[in-house]
Amino acid sequence: MIYRVTHTTTYDYASDITAAYNQARLAPRHGSRQTRRSFDLQIDPAPDDTHSFSDYFGNRTDHFSIHQPHRRLVVTAVSEVEVHEREADGPLASTITWEDAVHQLATAKVAADLEARQFVLDSPMVTVSPELAAYAQPSFTPGRLLVEAVLDLTGRITTEFRYQPGSTTTSTRLDEVLTQRRGVCQDFAHLLIGCLRATGLAARYVSGYLETEAPAGQEKLRGVDASHAWTSVYVPGAGWLELDPTNNRVPAERHIITAWGRDYADVSPLKGVLFSGGGGHHLDVSVDVTRLAEADAGSPGSSS
Repeated sequence: MIYRVTHTTTYDYASDITAAYNQARLAPRHGSRQTRRSFDLQIDPAPDDTHSFSDYFGNRTDHFSIHQPHRRLVVTAVSEVEVHEREADGPLASTITWEDAVHQLATAKVAADLEARQFVLDSPMVTVSPELAAYAQPSFTPGRLLVEAVLDLTGRITTEFRYQPGSTTTSTRLDEVLTQRRGVCQDFAHLLIGCLRATGLAARYVSGYLETEAPAGQEKLRGVDASHAWTSVYVPGAGWLELDPTNNRVPAERHIITAWGRDYADVSPLKGVLFSGGGGHHLDVSVDVTRLAEADAGSPGSSS
């Protein structure tokens, strides 16, 4: 599928901002899962300095700074991206047990396993705990296939936790989510990551978007009105398997990836440092994902 994604972030400040330094991770990733056909970042007021780079995890990062007084900042990212069909013989077809996967990661010898091991460790927003291990345990019965176990755990989170926008913030701790049994896509992605890491598996946080309007005959997914988040677990010998615990599904053509990292702190769409005379701000975010066409198998892609 080919989509156009328009992501607009508006900050209204209570007092003049005299200088601002920002980083945006809003460009869809470019790789085997999807092709970024175009990307345009519009900033008002116009920045005094801009440059782009690829961060540690390979995410496109756009830095910009504004050195003029302003009380409103509007950042609009417009992308065109082609999402490819999931490979039938990919990680879902793996027959490795979860115990063998844990052992292979712990004794890693090949490059892919060694690289994945960093995602077994704690990260700023996901710390392994006995409570997370206990919640994961019913899904990881002895000898069970890794894919079966992680799909079961994903389904349990969808069923047992309530999707409730406004019930948490970006700073809500994982233990609170586990106790309160409610949250949003960011919380459920962190929860699934924590449970998988507590089991000894490698898991990373994925940010992106969902198609805004469901195709005819398909259900509308939760999390379509803003940036979405899900999880990816490493399957030794097969690669990374994406899991959406908010909607209990394996992401495919309706999921568009912008960035991945250890947790939300690595991939937040927009963050920065401001210099001002004080006061608060009002934030408004709007996202629109429009299907443009069916993908043409022979069409070339580009990255900009």
